Amino acid sequence: MNQVLKHLFLLLMFAVLTAHQAGASDTARKEIPLSGKVLETMDGGGYTYLLLQNGPERVWVAIPLSKITVGQQLTLTPGFAMKNFSSKALNRKFDQVIFSAGPSDAKKMQLSPSAIKALHQGVPGAPGGQQEQATKEKATAQAAKPAPKSQKVTKAKGANAYTIAEVFAKSKKLEKKQVVIKGRVVNVAERIMKKNWIHLEDGTGSKAKKTDNLVVTSKELPKVGDVVTITGTLYNNLDFGSGYRYKVLIQDATLKK
Repeated sequence: MNQVLKHLFLLLMFAVLTAHQAGASDTARKEIPLSGKVLETMDGGGYTYLLLQNGPERVWVAIPLSKITVGQQLTLTPGFAMKNFSSKALNRKFDQVIFSAGPSDAKKMQLSPSAIKALHQGVPGAPGGQQEQATKEKATAQAAKPAPKSQKVTKAKGANAYTIAEVFAKSKKLEKKQVVIKGRVVNVAERIMKKNWIHLEDGTGSKAKKTDNLVVTSKELPKVGDVVTITGTLYNNLDFGSGYRYKVLIQDATLKK
């Protein structure tokens, strides 16, 4: 059975049910092996698109946002094809895109066709499997806990250090640059696209303007309530579809307590 692809959005439960309905029609589709040389690459909407020399064919493959270079030899987790796929972020329509969970030498996350379809069409969730009940219970338990109150956190030190308010105010100048931020963890969504999604607050910014809560992705897993200093790369305007977008997102961060 396929593992559950958990999502950070609060509408997780609704999305899981939605993806279940979508999955009924594509269970017969077969996985497509993916291995070969990268001929072209582009990023958009939080994903990396690759033109892959897959045996005798050239195919477009979409994977979670990754550092991939032209000429690189890759073996990816087998994926599922979608025809006539439109990427709003790239403003481009593909005759066919094969969706994969990423390189096979990383820890694999097995996805069903409906899970991949849900992910890339902006549905914040995926169909369940052997972990579905545990995920539902965890989501329910987390929803029942009140988020910790925002408290002022001392700004990190150093040339690349910013408060959360400063990050939002200077985000355009900081695009694809390394930033250091100290804040309190107010929410964590685990193991989505091989990363943990961490919400930070430091007592700065405006709740009304939505500049008081910063989302950070990391392989490290802090606890809600921890005060951490993160170092990561800032990206602007990542769009995951269906109205779910990040004005600012800090990617691949390291954490210090």
